[in-house]
Amino acid sequence: MANWMCWMLMALLVGYDKTVPVSCIYVDEPLLYDTFPPDFVWASATSAHQIEGAWNVDGKGPSIWDTYTSQPGIVAEGATGQTACNSYYFYQKDVDALKSLNVSHYRFSISWPRVLPDGIGRINQPGVDYYKNLIAALKVANIQPMVTLYHWDLPQALEDMGGWLNSSVADWFEEYARLCFTQFGDDVKIWVTLNEPWITAWQGYGLGVSAPAKYGPGTYTYQAGHNLILAHAKVYRLYESSFKPFQQGKVGIALNVNWYSPATDLTADADAAERALQFMGGWFANPIFGSGDYPSIMKQKIGEKSALQGFNQSRLPEFTQEQKIIVQGSADFLGINHYTSFLTVDKPSDINDVSYEADQDLYAYYDPSWYGSGSPWLKITPFGLRNLLVWLRDRFNDPEMIITENGCSDTSGNLDDMLRIYYFKHYINNVLKAIKNDGVKVTGYTAWSLMDNFEWRAGYNEKFGLFNVNFTSPELPRTAKASASYYAQIIRDNGFRTDQPCNNYPIA
Repeated sequence: MANWMCWMLMALLVGYDKTVPVSCIYVDEPLLYDTFPPDFVWASATSAHQIEGAWNVDGKGPSIWDTYTSQPGIVAEGATGQTACNSYYFYQKDVDALKSLNVSHYRFSISWPRVLPDGIGRINQPGVDYYKNLIAALKVANIQPMVTLYHWDLPQALEDMGGWLNSSVADWFEEYARLCFTQFGDDVKIWVTLNEPWITAWQGYGLGVSAPAKYGPGTYTYQAGHNLILAHAKVYRLYESSFKPFQQGKVGIALNVNWYSPATDLTADADAAERALQFMGGWFANPIFGSGDYPSIMKQKIGEKSALQGFNQSRLPEFTQEQKIIVQGSADFLGINHYTSFLTVDKPSDINDVSYEADQDLYAYYDPSWYGSGSPWLKITPFGLRNLLVWLRDRFNDPEMIITENGCSDTSGNLDDMLRIYYFKHYINNVLKAIKNDGVKVTGYTAWSLMDNFEWRAGYNEKFGLFNVNFTSPELPRTAKASASYYAQIIRDNGFRTDQPCNNYPIA
């Protein structure tokens, strides 16, 4: 951002409302003034259901989120994604916003039911054309697409056949991916197969608090997770054998992983923190980037508890030897969606509690001194991202990593979003420290989100955007917030300069 903008932000900070929680704990952590590698990927992200709208036009089929949010009482204030940011019609506005940020890449997702209304079989050409037009507009703006195949909007037709609990889902996903690679692959060099499979498996098929709202916290969760991994691997092998030789792209997966610190110096609490990380990150990372199988602690814990609970076999499915070969190494990079951290203590669970959560035998909580955001689950802990990146490097064979989501919410959507600037400054700087000081192979960073949008069950109340969207106007204008200018400056500098006033001024 221009220096005048920095000085304006400083003036705003002088009168900044101290009741808005901005942590003083990390302000004095010294910034590393250095630059990212020359070819570093700078991006911002959205997902189809959160921005596109046009939920039932031009041949699009219903998704599980269309079905889920049609039920009363599910989403705050009865909101839906039926219109959202209307990017199906206003995608050029999104491209213009991206161009003003100086990003090299735009991470967006393809709506599976928009291109395959029934999930398999019949192709919906208007849906295909929409994404071709979006990619063409990005190319004109010199922005490269980073495309996610699955960001939670499974075609309802496939859910009616069992969804991610049906082992045939890997074949369905492969058919969909083949269409996408064929139609868009010449212009897409970075693909993400699945966004946050943990959410799908645990919240969608475990707790039932996310679409498709199936409840099986100790059974369905692991079955869905297993099928998600196999579907990812099948699509990776498809690209590797049939498309990579001439399209020359790369394929990864985006995992959401919190950081977990032991709450005390006790060995039991350190072990609990490691378990939490393995149950969340290792669940999907170890089969793909590690041994080809689930983490040993998951197999041990779930197997022992399953036997005590009267199950004939472990509730955690087993990979066959053939599946292990297909799964192991089935990614060119590890995408990381990271937002927050927890403190962890060892705490044995009631053996009668059959759930993914109870299987871990721990209790995770927030330090009360950590300051919050517009989301009750998101506490601002910049140190967690660097710690997580080092942990992932050490556990999973030093993979290439891309930060595929990182961001902060508020509830106002105001343009003077100082809290978000603070968040980006310290989190991005911790990525830089991980690269320069720890030797972690991070090759890109993606800010979530490009603009305020439909934030799932929170509706439009939690706003993550670099751009404000006026949802009361039929034109849904996108207006840059102060954080957009700050992020654009970091991108222009490719890092942190000592002569940039915004980097030197403490937000407290």
